[in-house]
Amino acid sequence: MKKSLWMVGLVFVLALVFSMNLFAQTEKAQYIGAAKCKMCHTAKAKGEAHPIWSKSKHASAYATLGTEEAKAVGKKAGIDDPQKSSKCLKCHVTAYDAPATAKAATYKMEDGVTCETCHGPGSLYQSMKVMKALAAGTQDHAAVSYNPGDLKSCVKCHNQESPTYKPFKAEQDWKQIAHPTPKG
Repeated sequence: MKKSLWMVGLVFVLALVFSMNLFAQTEKAQYIGAAKCKMCHTAKAKGEAHPIWSKSKHASAYATLGTEEAKAVGKKAGIDDPQKSSKCLKCHVTAYDAPATAKAATYKMEDGVTCETCHGPGSLYQSMKVMKALAAGTQDHAAVSYNPGDLKSCVKCHNQESPTYKPFKAEQDWKQIAHPTPKG
């Protein structure tokens, strides 16, 4: 009797450990917002990514939708309020259509087009340990939902579907937002 009770307890503990490990592996990445990125990516040693972004049109993309000009463009397209239209928000707000469970409490729609549009939701790669492993090439990008960023991401919004489209000069425009981390 004691042996069978001990075995049941052992099976229970093993099942609990296995299920906890399985849960940890299936953690879903969340969008954490530009303020979380700012904590580490402001310094020159880190490429000044946040200051570069904050001065870009991406940082004010959501606010742009509230301007009289945007409202006039929206009206021509049959849109009453560009700041509430999925037709506009899909390109002016990072993760606008992601479910609420994919957005951390620190996520702000008002931040516009943030780091996470190019690099993916940051909750799984925001720690210094993971960022160092990504830089060293010892961390699988996909496992932490990290995207190094590329020009293909840009043309999802910078295309002729935009009612205010201007020819997209990828290499020239890329230089305006480039923020490589200095070596050494």
